[in-house]
Amino acid sequence: MSKTALITGAANGIGHELAKILIRDSYDLILIDKDRDKLEEIKQRWENESDQTVKIIPKNLSFPGAAHEIFKEVKSWNIPVDVLINNAGFGTFGLFTETDWERETEMINLHVLATTQLTKLFLKEMIKRNYGNIMNTSSLAAFLPGPLMAVYYASKAYLLSFTQAIANEVKGTGVSITVLCPGLTKTNFQKTVGGDKAKIKWTWTTPDKVAQYGYKAMQKGKVVAIPGFVNLTVAKLSRIVPGSISAKIVRRFIEMNRKKLCHIPIKNK
Repeated sequence: MSKTALITGAANGIGHELAKILIRDSYDLILIDKDRDKLEEIKQRWENESDQTVKIIPKNLSFPGAAHEIFKEVKSWNIPVDVLINNAGFGTFGLFTETDWERETEMINLHVLATTQLTKLFLKEMIKRNYGNIMNTSSLAAFLPGPLMAVYYASKAYLLSFTQAIANEVKGTGVSITVLCPGLTKTNFQKTVGGDKAKIKWTWTTPDKVAQYGYKAMQKGKVVAIPGFVNLTVAKLSRIVPGSISAKIVRRFIEMNRKKLCHIPIKNK
């Protein structure tokens, strides 16, 4: 009997690369993304190239109630989900007093509310079967304060804390929960917060490398997965460096890497 993986944010970037790995590993797929055209193209191509089934649910998870709608649709198909990957996400850039609140509300709904609800709904089913894997995509940002991207960094910190706590709760149930915390990755996300022509490139990696690392970590039942030695070092150092100093360093890094959009004067630091 085939296993099934559900992936959000599956049309591009890390989510798309994870889906490619899973279908090669003989998983049937349920792909979630707001880009209907891209999902339909992926479904047609992958079903022609493999023996696996690809189902799609075009859905914007930043809308209230979207997570429950997805769960109901999957239940109506009578398909048990063996792997849940909460990957969808986006960022905003700018001073908190000047960024768009509606956009930030959508981000909180997506990163926090939708991920939490999908985890709650599918986790209960997995525990009943004594089997399953969940992976939430957070970020290296989860370990740091993020001036000029304050809500994004805070929402990723929530995912880190939430996943670690739930991972502890499910010990002995046959279910594992992993939080993937990549650093700078060459995805469409970067273009939305300042372009992909960053000044500091030696820390960057690619979506396929992040996906491969995350998938292996999930299979091993690793709770916190941080790809890359530099990223791992930053995460560890963040625990001992005072928050005020971390904030200054992160702001300077963001200003340099987002120079395309950075019209904010460097002051009061």
